[in-house]
Amino acid sequence: MPTRTIRTLLAAATAVVCVEAQAQLPSPSCLKPGTAEVLLQVGQVSVVRGNAVALFVGNCVNRQEHIVTGHDSYAKFKVSDGSTFEVFPDSQVIFHDNATVSYKDLLNVVIGRIKVFIQHLNGPNYNSVTTPTAVISVRGTIFDVVVEDDDGTTTVSVDEGQVAVRNLAAGGGQPVLNPGDSIRVYRTQPLRGQVIDHSGAARAAAQELEDTMRILLGRGSGGVPGIGVPGGAGGGAQGDKGKNTGGSGTGSSTGGSAPPSGPKPGGGS
Repeated sequence: MPTRTIRTLLAAATAVVCVEAQAQLPSPSCLKPGTAEVLLQVGQVSVVRGNAVALFVGNCVNRQEHIVTGHDSYAKFKVSDGSTFEVFPDSQVIFHDNATVSYKDLLNVVIGRIKVFIQHLNGPNYNSVTTPTAVISVRGTIFDVVVEDDDGTTTVSVDEGQVAVRNLAAGGGQPVLNPGDSIRVYRTQPLRGQVIDHSGAARAAAQELEDTMRILLGRGSGGVPGIGVPGGAGGGAQGDKGKNTGGSGTGSSTGGSAPPSGPKPGGGS
């Protein structure tokens, strides 16, 4: 074979190898202060930027942007301090990540269910989550927040650590919840310490919903091949002691109006 032909074939082969190697390199992360990156995504998940824009793994949302999940949909996000949060089906959440003097205003839950894992390996990490009726103040913990209806009825359940809950609309005390505790906040009823449910019933109900979603995803119903169980091995920070006990769930939107539907995956940003 002529020397020139051999050189041409070697150059072409080298170019192909280089292109394939570049294609295998992971894309640079968009995560930075003031953003939240999608770690896992199932079904119809979108962010409102004038119009609804589909979100996929590796995309980021910015401060003040509105996250929407459709029916049988789910997403897990990571913020720059290593904390993560999960958004369950039929939910609307506003990502804040606003730093103040003493805490970070992380999320506002409009409707539906979220689960938060606060990273605190470097010490106390003061955060808050708000709903139409409640402010949930945390330092380092794992907890669920469900906004059930248009009136803002809110249930807070704690897996690990402690959270303090305050009623924005009716005042009252600021009960502190410990692991296994839950509390329901009504717009017109002031909070008192004795309204804390220590039985773990709300947490058990949430866990049952999470287990149901795990089974559905394991059978490939509405799931994405290869992602396993949401809340499992997907990267990102864990809560207290590095433990991630809250895989996924079906969310909650009992009563209340349905959130606006985002676009179907396939034509996203």
